[in-house]
Amino acid sequence: MGDIRVRCATFNVLHGQLIRPDGHPAAGRPEDPSAPLAEAVASLDVDVLALQEVDRFQERSGRLDQAAVAAAALGARDWRYATALHSRFVPDRGWVTDPSQPALRVHGPAALEPELPSQGVALLSRLPVREWRSLRLSPGPLAVPLRVAGRAAPVLARDQPRAALAAVLEGPQGPFTAVAVHLSFVPGWNIGQLRTVRRWIAELPQPRVLMGDFNLFGALPRITLNATAPRGWRSAARRATFPSHRPLVQLDHIMTTGLAADAVGAVGAPRVEISDHRPLVVELSL
Repeated sequence: MGDIRVRCATFNVLHGQLIRPDGHPAAGRPEDPSAPLAEAVASLDVDVLALQEVDRFQERSGRLDQAAVAAAALGARDWRYATALHSRFVPDRGWVTDPSQPALRVHGPAALEPELPSQGVALLSRLPVREWRSLRLSPGPLAVPLRVAGRAAPVLARDQPRAALAAVLEGPQGPFTAVAVHLSFVPGWNIGQLRTVRRWIAELPQPRVLMGDFNLFGALPRITLNATAPRGWRSAARRATFPSHRPLVQLDHIMTTGLAADAVGAVGAPRVEISDHRPLVVELSL
């Protein structure tokens, strides 16, 4: 059974924004606003996919349920989308939040909730799912300079609430846990969030695969996750993922525990037409 590989990936999709070869956002919206995201996701051909910066019913992305679009493109058996914040994006104003809505709402294939604009994370699976869990992460307290696609200089940005999703999946060799996260860009706060997620999934079945845009460089996720016992977290994929047109740093990570080093197969960070991040893909024996 050791030669059976499960393809896993994480991808910050930047709400499906097309990016030109020079790294700037493409002008205008495609005739079919779902096509760029659907094509990018389908091209990855993975079994488990964690997505960040996913829009739901936002005007800027054609009022699509992007998690549903991605799930259909991937052929995912089951999926969930968790709202990081209920808000709508207004040009020149940024995010205008809706204080009447709950901090976290989870949607899936059978969801019939009202069509409220939001942004969040998604976890999609071609494998059967035993259990779903969700977690809200509070925003960092400080505004910090942030690089934005198409801007030459960093923009002072205030942090937003974050969300995490976990699923217990039926793999070829038995149950395992997959987790999708998008951590804060506030230095130090993201390390605290990663520790929180580690504690949150501590009782879920091993192996565990933790995927997402961590906003942490290089070895920092491994060091953080192994700072206290039990240790054993490994980086399954070491590739620069940002910025997508000329990757210089790794912000997107796939971390594993409960797997031997030889359980990791092929690794890739392919260039696709959307987002300022590249997807990170790895094959694992699970």
